[in-house]
Amino acid sequence: MTSLGQTAPAGLGRVRWRRFTIVLVPAIFLAVLLLMLTAQSVLAVSLNISGRPFTVTARLLHGRGFEQFGILDHSAIELPGHGHQIALAATAMRSATISHLCQVVNIGGVSMVITAGNGRTPVSATNLVVFADRFSGDASFENLTLGQDASTLHEVPGLRGPAGAFSLHATTVTISNLRQHAFATTASSFTLPGFRLRFGGSC
Repeated sequence: MTSLGQTAPAGLGRVRWRRFTIVLVPAIFLAVLLLMLTAQSVLAVSLNISGRPFTVTARLLHGRGFEQFGILDHSAIELPGHGHQIALAATAMRSATISHLCQVVNIGGVSMVITAGNGRTPVSATNLVVFADRFSGDASFENLTLGQDASTLHEVPGLRGPAGAFSLHATTVTISNLRQHAFATTASSFTLPGFRLRFGGSC
């Protein structure tokens, strides 16, 4: 019991799971719907990103039908040094396999860590597109073309770069020790063997 004019102290360290589930389920449904629409070429490539980046690392990525070009995207929040417009690289692959995938995103000051593909079966994806502003690793390409007009690329259905924009294109790409600072990802399919989610920590 509390007296008039006093407020009971808020509980610390408690998660309201029912409320969390009510919020999470519509978000997952919306994300799946957006992926389906993108795969069917209903949506434009450009997304209104949340402005909250996430880090993706992988021990090894192997992709087929690789293409990459720059875009200007709109963020829902103003980013330091960028405003609401941010330059991103759209990196796309018609198909990809990824071993030891790890993704970290900050949610209200707590890191959410997702891992998959740590066993014998790697993560697999089709029509994978990642929008990132930093990208590093040890990469090798087969049949690489530099400088092709980005609007003429057609490896991933529904994905078209800006007319006259510089691009990279390759039949295959292999990247070890991959690290990306990304803002959005889309895929027609994304299979995560050994999927695990935890709060706190890092990759």
